[in-house]
Amino acid sequence: MNPVLAFVVVMLVWTVSDWVAKKTKSLMSSLFVASIIFLIGFMTGVFPSDLLQASSLLGLAGVVVGFIIVHLGTLISLDDFKKQWKTLLIGIATVIGIGVLLLAAGVIFGGGPRNAGDYGDMIATGRDFAIAGIGALSGGTISVLIIQEAALGVGLTTVAAFPVLIAALQGLFGFPLTSLLLRREAARLKDEYRAGRLEAPAAKEAGPAAESKLPAFLRTTPGTLFCVGLTVLLSIGINNLTNGTLNTFVVALIFGIVLRSTGIFKPSALTGIDSLGLMMLAIMILVFGPLATLRPADLAALAGPLAITFAFGLVGIGLFSLAVGKLLGYSIPMSVAIGLTALYGFPGTMILSQEAAKGAGETPEEVAAIEGEILPKMIVAGFATVTITSVIVTSIIAAGIGR
Repeated sequence: MNPVLAFVVVMLVWTVSDWVAKKTKSLMSSLFVASIIFLIGFMTGVFPSDLLQASSLLGLAGVVVGFIIVHLGTLISLDDFKKQWKTLLIGIATVIGIGVLLLAAGVIFGGGPRNAGDYGDMIATGRDFAIAGIGALSGGTISVLIIQEAALGVGLTTVAAFPVLIAALQGLFGFPLTSLLLRREAARLKDEYRAGRLEAPAAKEAGPAAESKLPAFLRTTPGTLFCVGLTVLLSIGINNLTNGTLNTFVVALIFGIVLRSTGIFKPSALTGIDSLGLMMLAIMILVFGPLATLRPADLAALAGPLAITFAFGLVGIGLFSLAVGKLLGYSIPMSVAIGLTALYGFPGTMILSQEAAKGAGETPEEVAAIEGEILPKMIVAGFATVTITSVIVTSIIAAGIGR
């Protein structure tokens, strides 16, 4: 396919998906809409199987995925995590809960590890889908990519496509459930504010934008990409030295956190450079790759695993987040809402928090007080589940696919 035409078609799909997401206020996420369009397009032959490859975005995504991981690390403030350590624990418990319930489902519905002789004719088992479900349900794009790499490495295309469908659908569960819970929490906090037991947070004085310690010539677009690229290369080197024990993505994430906390990289390192938008689009397109080879029979075969994954995964989220949240003194709605951030992460955590505060508060002071309680918890929760714990857990368990 003509590369320019392929690029234009992909951008059209994403433009339509983004428009639908905005019109439905994210009830139908852009990822969900794009997945449906690509799935129908590939299965009907409207889109050629080499559409994504011809657009050059898949090649770009393979290069920049590590850059985005470092960038995510620089979004994390260690001070925020210190203040919200309870939220961090609930988030970690949530990912563990998803893992425990889905591994149990894998045993119940489809067996355990393979025998050594099974490698000749590789067929996906319930355990493979359980591992893929853990990564996709508890994490974001990076976790999906980790699962896909492991699944495609052993020839399990359906397992590689499975997390794409989960990622496309999980917002349909996460957004409405979280919205309902946060509205209940916001109503409770409004009563607390009116009773004098809750104060609006003090307004922060505007200060100069945070800068990195890098010299000026390295704070340009090419200079930033050079420095982040060196960080990624170092992460790859550590991965190779440890034979994959320290996964490239996990190391890159840690480097991002450390380099931000030491001031070498500014917060949100890639924000403001000319290429970030295209890099993010390439990363999003990368997850749709396995859909190009998915057949109707494969999709039908995934219906059962999808239903089981969401049923057991949501139970795991509810049980573990509620138990740990109550132990730490959080309300039931707030605890479960924190757990549900595993289904979507940022920016949904911010949008839903602001909507709940504005819906409950009747004055600017009430809105500020409610938002000041909910928003920090939800932001940290999203990083705790999607950005940190899920990436680490997925990197460890992904090696079990096909084993």
